[in-house]
Amino acid sequence: MTTASLAVPRLGRGACAAIFFGALALRLAVIAATGFSSVRFADAPSYLLGARALAQTGRYPLRTDAYLFRPPGYALFLAAATLGHPDAIPGAKVATAAAGASGAVLVAALSARIFRRRCLAIAAGALAAVHPALVLVSTDLQSEPLFVALLLSAGYLLLAATDRPSSNLAVLAGASLALAALTRSSALALTPLLLAPLWDRRYPRRANAHLAFSALLGFGLALLPWTLRNALVFHELVLVNDGAGYVFYGRNADAALPLTQARDRVDLQRATDALEATRTALILALPAAVRNSPGELSRALTRAALSERRADPRGTVRLLAWKSWEWLRPYPDPRFWPLPAVIAVGASMTAVFVLAGIGLARAPRTGVSAFCLVFLAATMIFHVAFETNWRYRTANWDPVLLLYASFGAATLVAARGRKAGPA
Repeated sequence: MTTASLAVPRLGRGACAAIFFGALALRLAVIAATGFSSVRFADAPSYLLGARALAQTGRYPLRTDAYLFRPPGYALFLAAATLGHPDAIPGAKVATAAAGASGAVLVAALSARIFRRRCLAIAAGALAAVHPALVLVSTDLQSEPLFVALLLSAGYLLLAATDRPSSNLAVLAGASLALAALTRSSALALTPLLLAPLWDRRYPRRANAHLAFSALLGFGLALLPWTLRNALVFHELVLVNDGAGYVFYGRNADAALPLTQARDRVDLQRATDALEATRTALILALPAAVRNSPGELSRALTRAALSERRADPRGTVRLLAWKSWEWLRPYPDPRFWPLPAVIAVGASMTAVFVLAGIGLARAPRTGVSAFCLVFLAATMIFHVAFETNWRYRTANWDPVLLLYASFGAATLVAARGRKAGPA
């Protein structure tokens, strides 16, 4: 009997509640230590601006930053979760922490569906509940916790839709991915993964095609209202937001090269300030018609960065190598974290990487493993092309790594038990 043919174990309300409230308590403890009313995350003012505008006027602002507007998902979440009072920072932080805690429950649910072992699923959820990086991104006003919850929901629903099969679940999977894209537009790059049911050999091709079409339909229906809003407001096609070119220039222009050599915070701040000044000067030098068009401005910045990269192949290689290492680096940035934290988190993440590799190699559902490998590759390639950041890796990779690391550890424990048994 294959793993896929086994019944999905029920986690039970008690286990789900224990994972959720345990994860929430840990996140709230960190918030209490750093301050319920303090906001340290640099992008938080932009999210609060959007949430405030939605709560007060019912409309999203044309700009949340000087030259771009961010995806509306997290701002809408803040406005709704605080009942129209996003400036009530403690409530906004608790809501964000709750979104992060729900991610741990979803990790457990995914483990149960993939591996069909209740104890393993609870262990995976517990790991996600205490995972340092996932805890930290849930303790300030940033979009990653909501994004993780929506992304994991999309993955779970797509897997459930394929296992059953169910077109209704496929529609919900597509809608969840669209909501993730409306929270962080990088999820748009994952749209082709909704076609995964086409490669399932358990059911006729026609049934699989129906599932894939349903998933794409759900994605389109959920994304369409916002895209239509952008078309009416800006008179051009903007799927989610207009920040792609701005971000691309910031990590691919010649002005980004000094970032690769910054040895400490002072060097990094100096390089960042110079980059911002260069990008701002370029934007201000563009015609007003380009600056006032989200699509034109994004394309102009992209063209400028590509032109500089074509003129400097060695610099291009250096930037790609730097961004790749920033994504794969198992330890937090030692320029910002004390050495004991760097060593401890680095050791734990190295163990997660190794165990996840073992788990992916030994997992019985090879189709799901292949899907996860494609997901890991796609998210890394996308972010290396645009911008890498440790918290981006945390939001995209770490839940998958924890899923398979828990399975990898279980296989090692089982193998050791079998060796000890005959003796």
